[in-house]
Amino acid sequence: MNTHAFTPAPQSGQALARTTLDTASTWWLTTLDRLERTTLADPAIRALQRGIRSLPLGEARDLLRGRPLGHPVHPVLVQVPIGCWLSAAVLDVVPGTAHASTTLTAVGLVGVAPAAVTGWVDWADLPPEQARVGLAHAVTNVAAVAFHAASLTARLRGRTAKGRLWSLGGLAAVAVTGALGGHVAYRRP
Repeated sequence: MNTHAFTPAPQSGQALARTTLDTASTWWLTTLDRLERTTLADPAIRALQRGIRSLPLGEARDLLRGRPLGHPVHPVLVQVPIGCWLSAAVLDVVPGTAHASTTLTAVGLVGVAPAAVTGWVDWADLPPEQARVGLAHAVTNVAAVAFHAASLTARLRGRTAKGRLWSLGGLAAVAVTGALGGHVAYRRP
């Protein structure tokens, strides 16, 4: 009987990191592919898109879509909440900056509205595959906003540690929603 079982050679740190990244990337792209093909939400998506396109926005629609800029305005406007929330998290580790972190969290929440409006106007004209991922993007945005609203509430009540934890959860949601939004914007057929 062979008592020497095969043991793979240990991987270097770089090789392990590369393998982990490749595995995560494959999982992510497979998930996005499935999401693009899932037709379950299509009736709701079509109804929402028709509803948004039927809003009497007139010339404001072109402004919301960024036509005068020559590119969508939504990616520009999302920088406000993302920047504020990331800055708040950075300041959370700096002593004596609790008030600044609270203010940044609040400003980020205010900045969500214009970013959301422009995003929905853009989304209303997307083809089905992108609209499906766009809906997932919107849902994860709701999660990010909810986490940051909970963070702000905790901070205003003097529960700074709890506010920091909610903020970290919100940033995790922001990372996912940003990846989804990036896929919508840069999807390669």
